[in-house]
Amino acid sequence: MKETLKHRTLSAAIVDQVRQAILDGTHPAGSQLRQDALAEMYGTSRIPVREALFQLEAEGLVRIVPHKGAIVSDLSADEINDVFELRAILEPRMLAGSAPALDEADYGRLAGIQQRFEAAIAGGDVASWGALNAEFHLALYARARQPRTLAIVTSLLQTSDRYTRLQLTTTTALGQAEREHAELIALCRRGAVEEACRFLRDHIVSVRTDLLAVLGLTGKAA
Repeated sequence: MKETLKHRTLSAAIVDQVRQAILDGTHPAGSQLRQDALAEMYGTSRIPVREALFQLEAEGLVRIVPHKGAIVSDLSADEINDVFELRAILEPRMLAGSAPALDEADYGRLAGIQQRFEAAIAGGDVASWGALNAEFHLALYARARQPRTLAIVTSLLQTSDRYTRLQLTTTTALGQAEREHAELIALCRRGAVEEACRFLRDHIVSVRTDLLAVLGLTGKAA
């Protein structure tokens, strides 16, 4: 039991490290992640590395290819459309269940995340943009009693991390993200739940459209 737990804990740590390296471009799209090299890097056996790569495959960050192993996933219009269309369906549903139950402690947490998000933008802390964006969205859904949907949305937001960083590379997108997050908080505070859900859906769709334009993929695989 202890040995199994040790492997799981080590595997989770490797997932975090390799995920970060993919998101910050250390492991670019198309590059191969060799189990033996990663095992040597982290000073472990190949077992937790293999488990970590399977988890990253589930998140959409790598593909396990026969005879080649793990390959860092490409940025594709198909995946972007799929991920953001799912988010546009699931996240407003979660917000509808959560917003009426948000309390002052929840709004305090949201305000704190928003402040850190704005500080990261002002300071050019690119590595934090995607994680803080995901943290903000998940905090909005904190009171939704939808555990299965939450697991799916959390995975989608993890997959969206590197896309979010790319989309936020323009000054216009940065300012828009700040304004729209603030508007979501304001709408929920006013009890305008239906309006907040519509606004959230439009926000997600807008991010997808902007991202496809940034990557030069507009008009492909809608």
